Amino acid sequence: MVEKKHISLTVNGEKKEADVEPRLLLVHYLRDNLGLTGTHVGCDTTNCGTCTVILDGRAVKSCTVLAVQANGKKVLTIEGLSPDKNRLHPIQKAFIDKDAFQCGYCTSGMIMTTFAILKKHKKLTEEEIRAALSGNLCRCTGYDNIVDAVKEAEENVEEEGIELEEPEPVRVRR
Repeated sequence: MVEKKHISLTVNGEKKEADVEPRLLLVHYLRDNLGLTGTHVGCDTTNCGTCTVILDGRAVKSCTVLAVQANGKKVLTIEGLSPDKNRLHPIQKAFIDKDAFQCGYCTSGMIMTTFAILKKHKKLTEEEIRAALSGNLCRCTGYDNIVDAVKEAEENVEEEGIELEEPEPVRVRR
């Protein structure tokens, strides 16, 4: 029997603690332990990007990160992107407005990658957007609408004056 390791991390603004097997991937911890199923498992080989999350401010493919490697770090998933649960984040809205998905399987990874891109870069060209998204695969749409969505997301974020920081947790009053 494998000895479990204790981890403590912040997921979508909430502190989480668990004892996990050292070989447990972050994607499986998020999905199976926390029920955050918006982070998808596509290839398990880092090729598709459907499992992309933000780890300490950087987009990472969570199928390549062990849960124990996330110990002490901050993780942002698609479920935590919008601080207002009654309103879409401007990036999510842009993907809907531009019809940037069909089956939707890749969408959360594309959106999280877009979050990371726009956090660091402004006024990207189409070529730069395509290069930045090159680690994310979509088998349904082609990429024109996705590129258009990233452009619109940048405009939405700018118009609304939103800082692309990891949102604070929503406080629920009971």
